[in-house]
Amino acid sequence: MFYRFLYDHVLIHTDPEQAHRVGMGLIGWFGRTPLARLAAATCGYRGGRSFPGIFARPLPGRVGMAAGQDKNASAILGSLALGFAFTEIGTVTPLPQPGNDTPRLWRLPEQRGLRNRMGFNNEGADVVAERLRELRSTKAGRAAFVGVNIGKNKWVSAENAAADYEICARKLARYADYLVINVSSPNTPGLRDLQNVESLHEIVRATRAGANETAGRHVPLLVKIAPDLADEDVLAVAQMIVSEGVDGVVATNTTIAHNYGEGGLSGSPLAPRALEVVRLLRHALGAEKVIIGVGGISSVEDAIAMIAAGADLLEILTAFVYEGPFLPGKLNRALASTGV
Repeated sequence: MFYRFLYDHVLIHTDPEQAHRVGMGLIGWFGRTPLARLAAATCGYRGGRSFPGIFARPLPGRVGMAAGQDKNASAILGSLALGFAFTEIGTVTPLPQPGNDTPRLWRLPEQRGLRNRMGFNNEGADVVAERLRELRSTKAGRAAFVGVNIGKNKWVSAENAAADYEICARKLARYADYLVINVSSPNTPGLRDLQNVESLHEIVRATRAGANETAGRHVPLLVKIAPDLADEDVLAVAQMIVSEGVDGVVATNTTIAHNYGEGGLSGSPLAPRALEVVRLLRHALGAEKVIIGVGGISSVEDAIAMIAAGADLLEILTAFVYEGPFLPGKLNRALASTGV
């Protein structure tokens, strides 16, 4: 209640990107203090139930942080202490890039949504790899369950895109519990064209080659898709996942099906289509492939509906902004207590 009051009366009047930057800085600082252990044992407590068999290591809950929040792996331990079972950092590109011009992030409070046209702003694979190396050098960092979301630099052509994914995988896979090929952001020109199955075959093979070169183990590989794909294209991606032996899919990214201006929309308006896409994928993929459901999850009921649609794991971002730091622990505890 305190956070909602603070958000509705104070934070709503701040610049959204600046608020995000300050918030992630505070979460990063928090994760380096003794307060993180206290939070993890109280408000961040996930319910004492683990979920084996989804990835190589058991997860302490079903709900994680979606990519886009912690772009540069600077707040992993703080995020997990707040109750996230895992976190997906990125999107990371081979070279640093500033992203699109500002303004590029807008709140839509009446929709409980966010619109962004960030453009993969990040510090680059070398910086993120070093940060992850430092993380994995500690006991707490080795215990952290971390996915790494990768993409291509803005200036790289579609014909050369696979090489960018291979570079990122080579540099980052050794530190990742899973990798996500992001071909679905609407904010990098031409990126969504890479969702066609011909391009995906090449990108998947290149990413796997890069990961195998340095990881020394099997690193699960997932593809993140847009909600704006037609049903037949979703099914074509599912067929590619099966034929290439991809481990799973993240569904979905932001949508461009809105009238608010440039960029992708996230939050509550995305929920109906995200559920449809997850149902399609589960029917097409069967029980063996991992599906991470993303889009419009802001309550226990939303989370249960996404799992019922076929998701193994869930990710949130926009709801975390609107509902505050106690939401991930609340969701994970509720799902554990209901046995979902």
